[in-house]
Amino acid sequence: MSPRGRPRTFDRGKALHAAMVVFWERGFEAASMSDLTQAMGINSPSLYAAFKSKEDLFREAIELYENTEAQGARRALAEEPTARDAIEALLRESVLSFTAEGKPSGCMIVLAATNCTSDHETIRDFALRCRKRTEVAIQARLDRGVAEGDLRPGTDTRRVTTFYGTLLNGLSVQARDGSTRDQLHAVVDMAMAAWDAPQPVG
Repeated sequence: MSPRGRPRTFDRGKALHAAMVVFWERGFEAASMSDLTQAMGINSPSLYAAFKSKEDLFREAIELYENTEAQGARRALAEEPTARDAIEALLRESVLSFTAEGKPSGCMIVLAATNCTSDHETIRDFALRCRKRTEVAIQARLDRGVAEGDLRPGTDTRRVTTFYGTLLNGLSVQARDGSTRDQLHAVVDMAMAAWDAPQPVG
């Protein structure tokens, strides 16, 4: 029997994963403390003791999402041999992630803080910075494509990044709205047909 007064122990990693799913499904503002503590299997004092605040918990949940759910797409972007293959792999892997069974649909980074009010500007700005990291990675891969000869010299990689980054965010929203995996792959087909058109030159 545990000594009197000793806090009930819990698996911090499992609790964080449970919180990630709640934030992913409901968003930061709509996820109540009751939702979080129930999913995590702890009470409010234990949550605050382990994670300090709801905002800090959200930041850790986003980091967990980036290091787990988002890794397949980011790895594909980095490892494919050509810029075109890399962008297509990023989109295809994202579609698979956004429509995986047994998980919330769409991208947590795109969806979890889009409706934050001015009361939570720091969370909104944090999520924006996370999304910007994806854009930076896309542009870096495109710039590499120019350097390696996959893309024409002078290709406006910023504009191409904006196009495919916007598409990626749209795929997330469409997945949340109920689009099927096949429907989203069809959108990717069209996006890659756009790639095969002449790339804009700055």
